[in-house]
Amino acid sequence: MASLAAKILHRPNIFKVLGANRVCHSLNSSKRTHFTYVPEVPKQEHGETAKSNLVQSVNSALDIALGNDPTAVILGEDVSFGGVFRCTVGLKDKYGADRVFNTPLSEQGIVAFGIGLAVAGATAVTEIQFADYIFPAFDQITNEASKFRYRTGNLFDCGNLTIRTPCGAVVIPRGSNQAKGLLLSCIRDENPCVFFEPKILYRSAIEEVATMAKEQLGVSCEVIDLRTILPYDIETICNSVIKTGRLVVSHEAPVTMGFATEIATAVQEECFLNLEAPIQRVCGYDTPFAHVFEPFYMPDKWRVIEAIKRVVNF
Repeated sequence: MASLAAKILHRPNIFKVLGANRVCHSLNSSKRTHFTYVPEVPKQEHGETAKSNLVQSVNSALDIALGNDPTAVILGEDVSFGGVFRCTVGLKDKYGADRVFNTPLSEQGIVAFGIGLAVAGATAVTEIQFADYIFPAFDQITNEASKFRYRTGNLFDCGNLTIRTPCGAVVIPRGSNQAKGLLLSCIRDENPCVFFEPKILYRSAIEEVATMAKEQLGVSCEVIDLRTILPYDIETICNSVIKTGRLVVSHEAPVTMGFATEIATAVQEECFLNLEAPIQRVCGYDTPFAHVFEPFYMPDKWRVIEAIKRVVNF
């Protein structure tokens, strides 16, 4: 793997601008959350826009990254012909096999290769085909990528590394508009990022719960969309709890040790006296499940509505 990385790094048509000044676009903490529970409307001053789903937005973001940065490469299983979900379709034909290429079926190798490229100065966008298989690469992610800067006293880093992976949910887009901007922010950020792409949103995104609560219960909900969970915007959450007195937290991961627990604990510490009902967690169950039972496992709109009823009627 090391010899292959060396060959890639010595291809001048990819890395001829290594060492050039980079522009880092860090995520603005004030824009990580919002209360609008409708599809985002692009601003007219940004010019003409086109409607796209999450797959198309991810593909467009990768296209922009490759076009703007000659050192950028995309690597992973099957990415050269589009990948399982077609997120990289057409990119190899446009930018060449040197910059969009397949790897062996080895999650450890994919992430390790990306770390090596990033340390050498390239912008590496790696793809783990399914988030379910990211665990073999955890040694590379947690002990190498996340600690490289600290272990070398900031002499070296792999901040130009982005790890993309489809998941059932560190950066998680809610829909196609967010996906494009957040992915570009991850690629441009000076720290390694893991970018989870919700598979259920690849082809469409329908947002209904707040509308249902308004129509069925006469309840107006403030929906906080946490676009990142490390860090996350606890200030916005607490301000909403102080205003409403209630909180429902939902994610697909199992309820035990899920991130909803971290949010609930922080809210209890910061604004316990403002709560008018117990915090509700609408999450996955603590059990493996067969694919046929996925509809019963997922925290769908009906389970969220029931949680809203409980906090309103407490």
